Amino acid sequence: MRELELDLEGRKPKRLKREHAEWADVVVTMGCGDECPYIPGKRYLDWDLPDPGDMPLAEVRRLRDEIARRTETLARELD
Repeated sequence: MRELELDLEGRKPKRLKREHAEWADVVVTMGCGDECPYIPGKRYLDWDLPDPGDMPLAEVRRLRDEIARRTETLARELD
């Protein structure tokens, strides 16, 4: 992410908790399945994406760019 001038130093992934999802209009999950909280009336999108943990750097970059593309598309759709 430093290539994009984004500093993620000290950041760690967090489990999606109900209080995080309650304020959202759209909840985007990334393959957490039944472990994710469900709140009736929310719009859910599950982006079933692979875990980048053991991927070669080139694949991580492709995944990063795919997440960016999906995020930009969703933002335009919600605007």
